[in-house]
Amino acid sequence: MSEHDGDGAAEVSTATTTESGEAAEAAIPELVIISGMSGAGRSTAAKCLEDLGWFVVDNLPPALIPTMVELGARSQGNVARIAVVVDVRGRRFFDNLRESLADLDAKQVTRRIVFLESSDDALVRRFESVRRPHPLQGDGRIVDGIAAERDLLRELRGDADLVIDTSSLNVHELRAKMDAQFAGEEEPELRATVMSFGFKYGLPVDADLVVDMRFLPNPHWVPELRPFTGRNEEVSNYVFNQPGAKEFLDQYTELLQLIAAGYRREGKRYVTVAVGCTGGKHRSVATSEKLAARLSAAGVETVVVHRDMGRE
Repeated sequence: MSEHDGDGAAEVSTATTTESGEAAEAAIPELVIISGMSGAGRSTAAKCLEDLGWFVVDNLPPALIPTMVELGARSQGNVARIAVVVDVRGRRFFDNLRESLADLDAKQVTRRIVFLESSDDALVRRFESVRRPHPLQGDGRIVDGIAAERDLLRELRGDADLVIDTSSLNVHELRAKMDAQFAGEEEPELRATVMSFGFKYGLPVDADLVVDMRFLPNPHWVPELRPFTGRNEEVSNYVFNQPGAKEFLDQYTELLQLIAAGYRREGKRYVTVAVGCTGGKHRSVATSEKLAARLSAAGVETVVVHRDMGRE
């Protein structure tokens, strides 16, 4: 490593030398960039990856991310997976991040962005509980800081490979979500989360695709089925014996396979499919279970989450 005059930046080569003195191409580490809203759980997500064996760097200036990857490439395989927590609180930082991402893409570095999201209400509660100001609120209120940060991160959220909404998650549930996505020894081509939800509790903000099952009769109005959920066999049979239910499942599965193929071509590795009904108890749950089984059978590693089941 040699130092340059002027800005003092270090020149890092990604080549190593064999015993015979010949240059050998170094293995470029896998990279995950963790960002998102302050208070949404970035530190917890980073700790989870650290526990899974990732080399984690917290609050690294975005301009130094390519250098970090190059240093990892010089480690002769000792640093194969790097996670960087990026705290983008200024416009210049964001511009530097954009330039760094372009640099990584030009070098064909495998990189993914995990974005931690949360509702305004949940973030306000978290900041108030620890009695700390939001880093961007200045002389204003906590909600002012949240609004400023959300506006600043809007573009990054749109570029994220995986968005996790932590509004209703505790620490253990967030760790479980991270484990589900990253614990595998070999990275699959595509991971899917199929999430049932109730429209009366709001749309999942981390959904890539949303489907509405309210076109089917509601088992809630069948007294003998009302106490059960869509995981019950009788409820599931009732739902899929309705006109159009099986046809919908067949055709939507085909559509998802088409979308999944496109995601793979574009390098997107995660997709969240949200399946909704009125309360998130019967139709959406039954459909999510069937849909997840179909996706798994098609070779897509799938996790099922029932967001609102049990809330009634």
